[in-house]
Amino acid sequence: MDAATYFSHRNLPRLLLQAREAVMAHARPGLREHGLSDQQWRVLRVLGEHGVVETGRVAREAFILGPSLTGVLARMERDGLIRRARDSADQRRTVVEATAKGRQLVDKLSRSIEAHYAWMERSLGKQKLAQLYELLDELIALEEPA
Repeated sequence: MDAATYFSHRNLPRLLLQAREAVMAHARPGLREHGLSDQQWRVLRVLGEHGVVETGRVAREAFILGPSLTGVLARMERDGLIRRARDSADQRRTVVEATAKGRQLVDKLSRSIEAHYAWMERSLGKQKLAQLYELLDELIALEEPA
């Protein structure tokens, strides 16, 4: 049997995934109650933050690959959560916006999600949570291609 490979650092990608799953475990029941997948919620969150958004930006900010985004948007459009249209400034591009139904869902779900963030802030402390955000922003910037 081969000896195990020695690592001097903890598995950061796994820890980040584990942290994501721990946080999402609080949000998922509310999402499922409204028939939303994680991906659909990420799309609605982007639209809730920015309004009318070009599909490429939705893909980047929601971390959904283009081909997958097409299917996600089709289901969301079918369910009356979003609408798609050609960009009036550039007919080659498509823009997406939340419908009234989609915006109501964002408003409703954002209350419980914000309550969970407030709980995290009380539990960790405002300074630690701010530090966590800052460290994650620094890590992302460090790892982005030049």
